[in-house]
Amino acid sequence: MGIRSGKALALDTKILDRTRSFSLTGKAERLVETLLLDGEIQAMQEYANVVSITRLKYNDHGPVHMRTVTFNSLVMMDLIRRAGVKTSLETEECGDFEDSLSAVICGAFLHDTGMGVGRQDHELHSVYMAYPILGRVLEQVYGGETQKQVMIRSMALEAISGHMGTRTIHSLEAGIVQVADGCDMKKGRARIPLAISDGPRAGDIHQYSAGAIEEVTIDAGREKPISIRVLMSSEVGLFQVEEVLLNKIASGTAKSHIELYAILNGGEPKRYL
Repeated sequence: MGIRSGKALALDTKILDRTRSFSLTGKAERLVETLLLDGEIQAMQEYANVVSITRLKYNDHGPVHMRTVTFNSLVMMDLIRRAGVKTSLETEECGDFEDSLSAVICGAFLHDTGMGVGRQDHELHSVYMAYPILGRVLEQVYGGETQKQVMIRSMALEAISGHMGTRTIHSLEAGIVQVADGCDMKKGRARIPLAISDGPRAGDIHQYSAGAIEEVTIDAGREKPISIRVLMSSEVGLFQVEEVLLNKIASGTAKSHIELYAILNGGEPKRYL
């Protein structure tokens, strides 16, 4: 542990580039740089993957996954901004878009750190593990702005605790992270667990269904700000769409802004939302 994979490093670049493209004040960009350079965060993400893959034979929940969710969140935040949709902090007039963006980045980048403790209630483990880190990181970017630090930290923790779709969330920002997490379902995420599996285990359906997902794209929709298209090679992939992603969208706060399609073997798209 301790050395980032080539895939993680490539995602670092994508996350930084995407943030720079629409970080209006530069605070979100500095926040990303701070998170990426934090050694404790890196260690927590790596160990979360040891527990998830080596011990539990489960899907990737480490540095690559948490970076993928962060990038997905950035794409969706950019799309809602372009569509003129106000975030919860903007609607409540207690923060601006950059503050919302910072909360989403923090929530996405730390949401699965609790997998280092175990799968059950990992989102709650992630909350208390992320709390001191958020305090340290936000002080570096929002030093002197105590109210904003408290607000962004609280919203990030809401996103972390709610990312599984089993707890009620209320902010659009938390809903974006919830959906961004559900969108990381393509087959590469299950490659290592399937390779080392020595028999049936809990979570196998997630691995096999993810193995049928060829691509997930997030673009501007025709009728709504966000269009999510899931391309799959087999019907087993529908488990990921219908039981994981659709449930997260339906139970969250971003539902009214999303179009969801599943496409099997290049056929006609099946629209869910």
